[in-house]
Amino acid sequence: MTEQRLQKVLAAAGVDSRRKCEELILDGAVRVNRKVVDKLPAFVDPEKDVIIVNGKKIRAARKVYFLLNKPKGVICTNSDPQGRKKAIDLVHTNERIFCAGRLDVDTAGLIILTNDSELTNKLTHPRYGLAKTYVVRVKGEIAGKQIEKLKRGIWLADGKTGRASVKILKRGHKESSIEITIRQGLNRQVRRMLAKVGLSVKTLTRTRIAKLTTRGLGVGKFRTLTKTEVAYLEKAAAD
Repeated sequence: MTEQRLQKVLAAAGVDSRRKCEELILDGAVRVNRKVVDKLPAFVDPEKDVIIVNGKKIRAARKVYFLLNKPKGVICTNSDPQGRKKAIDLVHTNERIFCAGRLDVDTAGLIILTNDSELTNKLTHPRYGLAKTYVVRVKGEIAGKQIEKLKRGIWLADGKTGRASVKILKRGHKESSIEITIRQGLNRQVRRMLAKVGLSVKTLTRTRIAKLTTRGLGVGKFRTLTKTEVAYLEKAAAD
């Protein structure tokens, strides 16, 4: 394992937030291999170095990976001043985890939670373009020209979106449904794309991340990713 910032290792081990861990280091409360470390930056190998905080040895956090079918109304941050339910509250683990990417509060569906920051950075980096599929219910009937615009890409305030795969699931006068697959991760991208072509979203659900799907995973439920799935994600994020 490559060396990591000491405060990051402490936070991942559940000592406290990264900012509080920085304060502990500067206060001289941390020893690495019996030596006090009270200056930043400081780097350690959590698998080899012996790290002690206030006289207590910490253990390196084991890497964990979960797939959650997030309900609408649940947020993807680790703290919330409004006290709303968080995605991390729905996953039972002793490790300190976070969401790999985000779904906005009004969007349901798949989200990966982990404590592997390296994989998270790769999964969320635009360079790797991991495919994400959504099912959207919209008000009214969808016109062919709207679908074509979505497929070609839409100009948003932060640039033009890439080409999308779009399939009509249901077309009606009062309500229609489409499936859309994108490879970017702009903020609220699907909602903004649909708004640009004059479509009003009723519900939005992410049903697939690459080859991971919601099959067998009820709303609000989670499962541990298999070693094969983690290896697949690592490879997909490296291609």
